[in-house]
Amino acid sequence: MKILVIGLNHKTADVEVREKIAFNGQKLEEGLLRIRELPGVDEAVILSTCNRVEIYSDVKDPEQASDSIISFLSDFHGIDKGVIKNALYTFSDNDAVIHLFRVASSLDSMVVGEPQILGQIKDAFEFALQKKTTGILLNRLMKKAISVAKRVRTETRIAENAVSISFAAAELARKIFTDLWEMSFMLLGAGEMAELAAKHMMSFGIKEVIVVNRTYERGCELAKEFDGRAARFEDLMKEMVHTDIIICSTGASSYVLKKDDMIRIMKERKQKPVFIIDISVPRNIDPEINDLDNVYLYDIDDLHGVVDANILERKKEAEKADLIIQEEIEGFKKWLNSLDSVPTIVAIREKAEAIKRDELERLTNRFPDLGEKERKAIEYMASAIVNKLIHPPTIALKEDSEDKEILIATIKKLYGINGDEE
Repeated sequence: MKILVIGLNHKTADVEVREKIAFNGQKLEEGLLRIRELPGVDEAVILSTCNRVEIYSDVKDPEQASDSIISFLSDFHGIDKGVIKNALYTFSDNDAVIHLFRVASSLDSMVVGEPQILGQIKDAFEFALQKKTTGILLNRLMKKAISVAKRVRTETRIAENAVSISFAAAELARKIFTDLWEMSFMLLGAGEMAELAAKHMMSFGIKEVIVVNRTYERGCELAKEFDGRAARFEDLMKEMVHTDIIICSTGASSYVLKKDDMIRIMKERKQKPVFIIDISVPRNIDPEINDLDNVYLYDIDDLHGVVDANILERKKEAEKADLIIQEEIEGFKKWLNSLDSVPTIVAIREKAEAIKRDELERLTNRFPDLGEKERKAIEYMASAIVNKLIHPPTIALKEDSEDKEILIATIKKLYGINGDEE
């Protein structure tokens, strides 16, 4: 049993290549079943996401299986073999296990700490289980990878600290207003990042959402998505008097909110604090507004600073995660090494039992008058002798050691297993 990983990701292949080699829809089932049927491949799982395509397999000969899988990928997707080879990476045995544990823990992701990859691995494993392309090795490996990823998320802060502009915007709002569910929220404009930020705000507990957009119909569509209401652009100032948090991305070429406007709004608000995030480029909110008391204004550069700091923080947590992975690898290696010994342990047991049966049969033929009580006593003693004789080599085979292959070969020779009997 040998673990083999062949794949490519956002670091080794551009999106055009990743799109061509992806396993989507019917291709996933067909590809998985065909890989499983390749010579020397006993088990297989395909992980296919927008940022990576990886094939995990249990093989007899990694080098031979690697050539077969690469040829399959070329034929199946109609891509030149040379193009694929340039983008692919290959890991086997311990390196393959480390790679999967790091992938599952999102240490190998484009955004370190992102949560989606663990769900994608679970889905890939579940699909392979349904198609019966996994067995004892990949079942144990995938379950362990999922367990390791959960431990990493529990024992580190790798998933904390916003590392996207939209999430950072929502996080800042949550830091300023602890009781978000009591706050009113305005989405000014319909830019993609602002919309994503609004979704994060909703997940943090915002209840009241107002959408103000130059195209009123588009504002109505968006408001419906957030279970909120739309307001016309000309009513912006009036709406802001009653709004606590504003995320702005209008695409306007000049300021849609100036300092004088905000002074009047704050007077009507009786200086009640307001939080404004302007993620427009060019900026849509007059930066001088930030000079006013109780007005918290952030632009996209401020958010980039937050994101960069958070990325550094996640990298520190990634170092802790790698230590956890190293701990978990040792336990998995012991289990993996024990698999090499299982056939030899079974063979010793079977040979010893066969010898016992032959000798008991010879004895009963020689002494046909033995009573049932005596026969059972002799059988019990024979079993006890067999167990004591095979116990030391069984224990030695189960132990983790650097010379395991030599030990297995020696025991096979001594016990005459697999044609080694003289």
